[in-house]
Amino acid sequence: MAGMGVYEKIQEAVAAIRQKTGFTPEVGIVLGSGLGPLAEEVEKVAEMPYGEIPHFPLSTAPGHAGRLVLGTLEGKRVLVYQGRVHYYEGYSAEEVVFPVRVGFFLGARTFLLTSAAGGLNPRFQAGGIMLHLDYLNPSGVNPLRGPNDERLGPRFPVMFGAYDPELIELARRVARKQDLHLFEGVYAWFLGPSFASRAELKMLRELGADAIGMSTVPEVIALRHLGARVLGLSTITDMAVPEREHHATEEEVLEVARRTGPVFRRFVRGILAELP
Repeated sequence: MAGMGVYEKIQEAVAAIRQKTGFTPEVGIVLGSGLGPLAEEVEKVAEMPYGEIPHFPLSTAPGHAGRLVLGTLEGKRVLVYQGRVHYYEGYSAEEVVFPVRVGFFLGARTFLLTSAAGGLNPRFQAGGIMLHLDYLNPSGVNPLRGPNDERLGPRFPVMFGAYDPELIELARRVARKQDLHLFEGVYAWFLGPSFASRAELKMLRELGADAIGMSTVPEVIALRHLGARVLGLSTITDMAVPEREHHATEEEVLEVARRTGPVFRRFVRGILAELP
């Protein structure tokens, strides 16, 4: 993002969206693999392909449509990202977080980040949903690297409580109400696009990771830098257990995400309905 500053690019993107609609969202929802259909349940006010928004990176990953949907869902004003971009697609960490930063400056102060992840905790099962309690970033890649713009947040943001404790409690309450068995744990960001080796999976498990995925963490860092509240949820699409002979393929991961979709979408809608 050479030349124009990040803040100026964000404002250009916001202005382009504002030309289409004056709608102000309260909640941003990033839809990961297999969760795209939730965007169809929104009472739409406006929608825009990422390609029509200045400086927006374009999704190239399977199962990510690349569309911004604005409207209402469960009585809340939402901004839905139908698909995200990932570091492995060749974007910088700064570009990866550009969409959620734009969402913040559109008015959203609470963000629900969803994704597909591989389960590392042996108590997990494929097809379940994990509530993020914390994250691991063994990559060392950080979207805040470089000169800091105080308009986006402080130079050294604190990441204790990166996932909002009140939102975590709310998610637990909704899960009980829906009789949904919710896994909980630490999500490790793995850059990809290759899946992790057996030795890497063992290392991450030793470090305390319960699930592994190729997204979410850069967005969490950028949103906490801005001061937004964040909730993280993952579909456990496969068990990334080093002892297993077979590692799930991309097709198998997407198929489990698709099958789990209806339960996950109901859960997200339940959380939205309960948000104060």
